[in-house]
Amino acid sequence: MEKLYMIALGMVPGIGNIGSKRILAYTGSAEAVFRLDRRTLIKIPGVGSMLADRVLDKTVIEKARVELDYIRENKIKCLFYLEDDYPEKLRYCEDAPLVLYARGNLDLDGKKILSVVGTRRPTPHGLEACRRLIRDLAGRNHRLVVVSGLAYGIDHCAHKTALECGLETVAVLGHGLKFLYPSIHRQIAGKIESSGALVTDFSSGEKPERNNFIKRNRIIAGLSEATIVVESGIRGGALITADLADSYHRDVFAFPGRISDLSSAGCNRLIKSHKAALIEGYKDVEYLLGWEPPAVKKQNMQKALFRECTPVEKTILQVLQSEGDSSIDLICFRTGLPVSRISGVLLDLEFAGLIRAMPGDYYRMIR
Repeated sequence: MEKLYMIALGMVPGIGNIGSKRILAYTGSAEAVFRLDRRTLIKIPGVGSMLADRVLDKTVIEKARVELDYIRENKIKCLFYLEDDYPEKLRYCEDAPLVLYARGNLDLDGKKILSVVGTRRPTPHGLEACRRLIRDLAGRNHRLVVVSGLAYGIDHCAHKTALECGLETVAVLGHGLKFLYPSIHRQIAGKIESSGALVTDFSSGEKPERNNFIKRNRIIAGLSEATIVVESGIRGGALITADLADSYHRDVFAFPGRISDLSSAGCNRLIKSHKAALIEGYKDVEYLLGWEPPAVKKQNMQKALFRECTPVEKTILQVLQSEGDSSIDLICFRTGLPVSRISGVLLDLEFAGLIRAMPGDYYRMIR
C-alpha cells in the first residue's frame, strides 16, 4: 500500500520533490500523509491551505491506483527514494525524484557511471570524439555505465556506442513509459532496455513536452559521478545538464573546439568559466576521476565478420560494396525493400560492426 500512496504523493499538483520529502520527514510515511485531516496538514511547514486541499482531493489516490495497475501490468519498476534499490548517487541530490520508474535493469551499485551529452546536431568530429571516448573506456574494464537522454545526435551516438561495446547504458526520458520520443529510436530503446534501463520520473501517461526534457536533465546529472559534454552550441540542454552536475558538486568535463566552431561554443565557454575540465580522451577522464586502470581484458568486440548474415543483410552489404557510400533511398531502390524493413536491418548491421552510419542518412561498409 505504501507504493500507492508514494505514487499519489508525487502526483499532488504543486507539491514538488523537495516539498514532498519535507512532508514525509514530518509524517514518516506516504500513507500517513493521506490519513491526516486538513487542520493537521496545514500545520506542517511548507503546507498551506491550497496544498492541503490538493492532498485531500480523492482523485489523486484514484490516479495513483490507475498508475500502479499500469506499471504492474507492464513490469515497470517503481523505486521510492528511500528504498535500497533507488540509485545511490541520485538519492543525495536535493531535488531528486520522489519516485523513479524504470524498465530494464537499473542496478548501478559498484559501477562507474558517466553521463555523456551534447548537441542534437553534431559534426562528424563530435560523433567520432564520442565514439572514441566510449570505446576506449570500454576497453579499460571499468564496469562502466553510460547515461544519456536518448535524443538525436550525441545522445544517440553515446547509447549506440555503449551497446556496441557491450556496456550497460541508461536512457533518461522526458515523458512517461507509455510513450517513446523520438519514436524513430524505438529499436535502440529496446536494446537499451535489454542491457540497461529506460528511466523516468514521469507517470506513464505524461506526454513528451518541452519542459519535461529540461526537467529530466537533473536525473542525467544526478545519476553520474561525472558529466561529459562532447559538443554543444552556446545554448542547449547539454549545458543545463552541465550546470546541474556542477550544482551537485559532480565533475564536469568538456571536449574543446576551435574558437570558430559554433558547435563547440558551449564546451569552450564551460572550460573558460572553469565549470568544466578540458579533456582530450579517456586518459584525462581516468586521471581526473582517480580511476585506477584495472587489468585490461581483451574485449570481445570483433566485427562479427564470421557470423552468418541473413539474405537481406547480404543483399545490403552487396549494395554497399558495389556502390560505396549509399543513402537509405538508394539502398531501398537497389534492394526493392521498403524503408520500414531496411532501417531495422541497417541498425543490426551497425551493431554487428559491419557498416557505419554517416551524416545525411548515408551508410558505409566497414572493410
